[in-house]
Amino acid sequence: MKTTLEELQAFVAVVHSGSITAAAEQLEQTVSGVSRALGRLETKLDTTLLRRTTRRMELTEEGAAFLAHARAILSSIDNAEEQMVARRQQPAGLLRVNAATPFMLHVIVPLVPEFRRSYPLITLELDTDELNIDLLERRTDVAIRIGELGDSTLHARPLGTSRIRVLASPGYLEKHGRPRNVAALTKHTLLGFTQPESLNRWPLRGAHGDEWQIVPAIRASSGETLRQLALEGAGLVCLSDFMTTADRERGALVQVLAHETADVRQGINAVYYRNTMLAARIACFLDFLAARV
Repeated sequence: MKTTLEELQAFVAVVHSGSITAAAEQLEQTVSGVSRALGRLETKLDTTLLRRTTRRMELTEEGAAFLAHARAILSSIDNAEEQMVARRQQPAGLLRVNAATPFMLHVIVPLVPEFRRSYPLITLELDTDELNIDLLERRTDVAIRIGELGDSTLHARPLGTSRIRVLASPGYLEKHGRPRNVAALTKHTLLGFTQPESLNRWPLRGAHGDEWQIVPAIRASSGETLRQLALEGAGLVCLSDFMTTADRERGALVQVLAHETADVRQGINAVYYRNTMLAARIACFLDFLAARV
C-alpha cells in the first residue's frame, strides 16, 4: 500500500508539535484520526517511527531518516500549490491558438501586442488552418471557428457575429460594370470557396429565395486568398466583415447589390476542451478576445 498525504501530514505534525493531541489541533482533526494515520504509516513502512511514552514522543533513527523525506514531499506539494495560485493571479505558460488564416491575420494578430503587454508570462503559439481541426491531435488549447458548430464534445464561447457581403474592387466594377440585380451575376466573374460548398451560397434575395447558389469561376480554400483576388480586380466575392471592414473603409472594396443582400451574420466562437477547472492562461485569453471582438 502506498503512503498517503494524510499520513505524512500526521507524522510531521506530531513531530513538530510534540504530541498527537497538539497535532490534531494543528490539523483540525480528531486525536483518534491522527493516531490511526500514524499507525497506518508505521504499518506500511514496517518500522517504528516514534517511541511513545506517557510524557513525550521521540523519533527513532528510522523516524529521523524518514522525516527528512516527508518534509521534502510536503514542501514540494506546498510549492506546487503556490505556483498554481500564482498562475491564476498572473497567468503563465504556453497557449496554443488555432484559427482560419483571415481571422488570425485580421483579428488576432493586431491584438497580440496588447495581449502580451497584459500577460507577459504567456507564450503564444499561433496556428492557421482553413478546416476544423482535432484539438487534441494538434495539441491546441483554443480554436476560433466561424459559422455553425458541429462538434458537440467541445465547449464553445460565443465571441460575436460578423455580417457577410458581396464585394468587388472599384477597378473591377469600372471595367465590367456594376450588377443591377442578382440575375446579372451570371455575366460576372465570381470568386468562391473550394469547400465547404455552403460558403458558395450568397445571401442574396430574389425569386429564388434568400440565397443564391453561385458557380465560381475561381475557387480557393482560404478567404484571405479570395480577398486578395478581389482586391486585384479578379471578380466579385462574398466575405465576412471581420476581414473586409478596413478595405471598405478605405474604398479598396465596395459592396454591390446592397438592397438585395439579406442580413446574414456568421457566428464567431472560441472552442476548447474543458474537463475540470479551465486553465488561467486559457480563461484570460477568452476574456480578452470576448471584450474586443
